[in-house]
Amino acid sequence: WPAGNPETGYLNCDGSPTKSVILQLRRDGKQEAFWQWAFGRRPGEELYAISEDPECMQNLATLPAYQDQKESLKKQLQDELTAQKDPRVLGNGSVFEKYQYSDPRTRGFYERYMQGEKVKAGWVNETDFESRPLD
Repeated sequence: WPAGNPETGYLNCDGSPTKSVILQLRRDGKQEAFWQWAFGRRPGEELYAISEDPECMQNLATLPAYQDQKESLKKQLQDELTAQKDPRVLGNGSVFEKYQYSDPRTRGFYERYMQGEKVKAGWVNETDFESRPLD
């Protein structure tokens, strides 16, 4: 989940009135597109014509007319990541998930919360937590 696990309040997105409204709209079955844009999972590949679509709303990655450009950009990205020795292309991408969180009070938040511990995250609202996993 790009904004964090739904059942733990989408921890990668701070609490706000807008966040709360978008979450409640999805729960009510209304205007779910806003939730998908803000919190939903993304397709594996995305490609946008930013000059015509600056908000990146129309994903062109699956359209045949853009396959050559997509493949060229994919190669350029892989070449850059390899040259920079990025752990994700060298088979060690999980390193980013292993860095210790700075605040000891919220370290291991997901695991602790899912085991029933009442861990408090001060940057999200109580209503941000989903009552059950969404997948």
